[in-house]
Amino acid sequence: MSEPAIKAYLVAAGDFHDIDYARLELLKLLAEHPSVRTTVASDYSDVERIQDSDFLISYTCNLIPSEAEQIALKHYIEQGGKWFALHGTNSILEFTDNGVACPERAPVFMETLGSQFMAHPPIQPFKVHISQPDHPLVAGIESFETDDELYLCKQLAEHEMLLHTEFTGEASGFLNTDWPDDAPRPVYYLRTLGEGEVLYLNLGHCRGHYDMQPMVPYYPNVELGSWDKPEYYELLRRGLRYCIGG
Repeated sequence: MSEPAIKAYLVAAGDFHDIDYARLELLKLLAEHPSVRTTVASDYSDVERIQDSDFLISYTCNLIPSEAEQIALKHYIEQGGKWFALHGTNSILEFTDNGVACPERAPVFMETLGSQFMAHPPIQPFKVHISQPDHPLVAGIESFETDDELYLCKQLAEHEMLLHTEFTGEASGFLNTDWPDDAPRPVYYLRTLGEGEVLYLNLGHCRGHYDMQPMVPYYPNVELGSWDKPEYYELLRRGLRYCIGG
């Protein structure tokens, strides 16, 4: 008996990252599941197509839906949808003379996701710890070191933390500079909202030579962040299987 088609909706777009690279890698992983049919978009405007999808995936940065789209996304999750949100999905960035600001002007969107990005220290290696070693999304994965953007976020909703890291200090270049407390910094969490769920994995920075235009015409270093780590691909595969229902 043939399997029914599973409809995925992938939003991959935004600023300051190699969106082409991330989009392609995610499509490769989705292609490991022959029953999955994927719609690819550059924003959240096709509300009806999202509502008709079995799950949503997003790899974005500085991409904020309209208020009507935010409400529709929240409704989609509340009615049983799953959203696998990656990296900068929860970011709003404004470059000012005093540093990068992260204005809180999309409350419905961020509350649905459960957090909003506020800063990250300079990219450097850090260790990712397993918060819930018995949870199937992370069980059997050992703590690992990665060279990524360590996200410092404002938490907006209760969640089940699956991965975390530690950071105390300064996030130079951002207006939200000082992070003096020693609370665990969520890296991956599961948020229940109504009948649905948001999986948020904030690892996954990547940047190529042309991704900082027009501010920097040619960015000197190619950055792959956690895309260079087998643990990251295992996390992505498990997250996708979770959304598919396997």
